[in-house]
Amino acid sequence: MTIKDLKPEIVWNNFYSLTRVPRPSKHEGKVQEFLLQWGKEHGIDVKRDDTGNIIFSKPATPGFEDRRGVILQGHMDMVPQKTGDSNHNFLTDPINAYVDGEWVTADRTTLGADNGIGVAMGMAVLEDKDLQHGPIEVLVTYDEETGMTGAESLKPGVLKGDILINLDSEEEGELCVGCAGGLDVSADFAWRGVKTPEGYVAYRLTVKGLQGGHSGMDISLYRANANKAVARILLPLLEDGTVKLAAFNGGSLRNAIPFEAEADILVPSAAVRKVKATVEKRFGEIKAEFMESDPSAAMFFEKQKDIPARYIGDKTALRVVKALLACPSSVIRMSRAMPGLTETSINMAIVRTAPGHITVHSLMRSAVDTAKAALADRVRCIFELAGAKVSFAGGYSGWTPKLDTPMNKVMMEQFRRVYGHEMKIMATHGGLECAIMGAKYSAWEMVSIGPTIKYPHSPDERVNIASVARTWDYLKAVLAAVPKK
Repeated sequence: MTIKDLKPEIVWNNFYSLTRVPRPSKHEGKVQEFLLQWGKEHGIDVKRDDTGNIIFSKPATPGFEDRRGVILQGHMDMVPQKTGDSNHNFLTDPINAYVDGEWVTADRTTLGADNGIGVAMGMAVLEDKDLQHGPIEVLVTYDEETGMTGAESLKPGVLKGDILINLDSEEEGELCVGCAGGLDVSADFAWRGVKTPEGYVAYRLTVKGLQGGHSGMDISLYRANANKAVARILLPLLEDGTVKLAAFNGGSLRNAIPFEAEADILVPSAAVRKVKATVEKRFGEIKAEFMESDPSAAMFFEKQKDIPARYIGDKTALRVVKALLACPSSVIRMSRAMPGLTETSINMAIVRTAPGHITVHSLMRSAVDTAKAALADRVRCIFELAGAKVSFAGGYSGWTPKLDTPMNKVMMEQFRRVYGHEMKIMATHGGLECAIMGAKYSAWEMVSIGPTIKYPHSPDERVNIASVARTWDYLKAVLAAVPKK
């Protein structure tokens, strides 16, 4: 069975088409053209705003002209993550998606169900001539995953509806009515190269095979962070002066828990056996601690043919590693208002070495703006004490829940009718574009729904097939029951 054989075909065929179009964040040109062409081919009013968002419009079906306007919203970009043995090129290659029992997943890459399934449902609503609904707009934003740029760029007054149904949630049966805000932090260490002395050999220390995952949804699973793991292994070797650090690189995306990291080190020829024993001992401790969350964790300590001509000065290297270990990368506080929900967290996402600089990028999230600010101060102090220059960017407030709204009641009533039991009202620690767009359209009623997606932002990403069908049926029922103006 292939994806195109799945039901409902109108949703899965659109999702399949999206998997054929490369669409990593910051490279949405091809999918923008695809969406515009798709709209024209189906006779649907479509336009691209002056920044790159795609907006479709569909008039009400006869008899529903007096209903309030609904905006269905998703984002066109996807997180480009792959395993170390994958040769996939996200800029040119289609996603190799396939049916795996009750799930659809991809071959060693992210699937793009986040948020391709949501976009496919919006396209299906536009395409389906049998649905009953009031005026419909479908907003497909760009660059959600690396900065919510499309939502930030959306201008007030462009959209006419006053009910937003975001299709980017990842747990069937949950009505999301709030989300965390976010803030990016970068810490930059300057370093001068020191000439490599005689008698040293080069080794690459790699930690991989970790589960990684979404830095909002999965941070509370307490999975290992590859950057932290490598730093932990390096600390005793740098403290006793045995090895020299030439480079440290790990992670690839600000909103993904890093599942691979590596360090290039210089080891005295006479100390290789001792260093290897320390490396294996430290990794063994890490592996034992994270056996439940990261059973496939692996470490490689491999001799390199080329010896770096220069290395990072000992004091600087030690300050960097100490800062990486001192800075948190985990849940900071759980919510007291909504038990079981993460309130505040930080993900140490990326470490990069370039000539003269090592830069550490982290993403902080919180449903409480003051808690986010306090965490920002904490992180800034840690890195400044270690000698780094710290900067912040991309800050946005959270989406504050509003529970008692007419649309929430419709969502709950229709869920009860379709599913036969109550819907769970919740908020998410992930970032949703609702927070940003709601600040521009303050009169909107906003909710977020979606089918069950597991392990987004990682090569294990998968979407539950049955949940897609049920969510589609639910969405159709909701659109038919939208309140009158």
